[in-house]
Amino acid sequence: MFRRMDLLLLGVAVVLTFFGLAMIASVSVFESYQLTQHLTGQGSNSFYLWRTFIHVIVGIVGMMLMTVIPYHFWERHARFLYIACIVLLIAALLPGINAGWGTSRSWLRVGPFSIQPSEFFKLAFIFYLSVWLQKREQLIGTWKEGFLPFAILLIVSTFLIAIEPDLGSFLILCVVGGVMFFIAGGSITHLFMGATAAALVGLPIILQKEYIQKRFIAFLRPDDPKIAEDIGFQIKQALIAIGSGGFFGVGYGKSIQKFGYLPEVQSDMIFSAMAEELGFIRLLIILLMYVILVLRGYRVAQHAPDRFGFLVATGITTWIAVQTIVNIAVNVGLFPITGLTLPFISYGGSSLLSVLCGVGVLLNISMRSTEEASLARRSTSKRVGKWFLSNA
Repeated sequence: MFRRMDLLLLGVAVVLTFFGLAMIASVSVFESYQLTQHLTGQGSNSFYLWRTFIHVIVGIVGMMLMTVIPYHFWERHARFLYIACIVLLIAALLPGINAGWGTSRSWLRVGPFSIQPSEFFKLAFIFYLSVWLQKREQLIGTWKEGFLPFAILLIVSTFLIAIEPDLGSFLILCVVGGVMFFIAGGSITHLFMGATAAALVGLPIILQKEYIQKRFIAFLRPDDPKIAEDIGFQIKQALIAIGSGGFFGVGYGKSIQKFGYLPEVQSDMIFSAMAEELGFIRLLIILLMYVILVLRGYRVAQHAPDRFGFLVATGITTWIAVQTIVNIAVNVGLFPITGLTLPFISYGGSSLLSVLCGVGVLLNISMRSTEEASLARRSTSKRVGKWFLSNA
């Protein structure tokens, strides 16, 4: 069974994870010193490095567990996981339980630790939606039994995310849900109607926050000098970092922007610091690794032994792909700031653990693929392609 594991997918995920650890060691030294100096009076350059090292160990263990647990286990317990994550999302909104960090109520305090339930909800949502779509295989294209229940499920799933508010996770859930609904047989018209319904419910709630409004203003008016020095400062510094890197970078560990100029350099904006230190040419290698990972993920979906595996693998791969694209787009000024991390690389324990667990599920599905399943999946892909052409 293990000989059928997608070793290329595994290798790329592990390399990106340890590359992220190396980048955290480089770009977080100033922020680590400032934070530890404030908390303890004794500055340390390795605060974020050691925490990330722990995150990596826990994430690798999580990926290994998800690799050996048969993925149909999650099919049987999808509803429980979905409801449990809903409860955690509600708990994160309650005073005293909420960690109270950052600008949104996204973190839940658990003793000395904190978790971000929305990161794990992405995976639970994919499991539950896969089960739901599989059961309604012949009804997805209908209005009453297909579109309406899907729209309600999507609105319910994104409502609590919108209340936090977490714009990035809201976008991820909408896109992943839409893609899974479409490949399961939903019509494009219903897809856009469902996405519109979720947006009409969620976006007004999210946009009530003044700091999110300012993010959109900074995106729409980047050339305004006053905005560039105020709410657009983070994007301005990110672009300076990317431009400073040129083709070959200033060298590992030699970033200037990490010394207090670029906010959240170890988290949301780590791509900009990578571009400054590594340069465009070396950065292409990292981007190529993401492309390989996504292609292998969709290959796992194509060769999945059953419909549930196909839907889960597609959902997880789409999640990683969209989150990567959005994070990079934010760093280069092509999208408003969302707070999304760069998968595998940015600082964040919940994000890293959830993504590596997702990769573990992909590896488990790849281990159970067969030649017969591969041929059946290719036939399904052809049927979907013919359907799309006939309805385009």
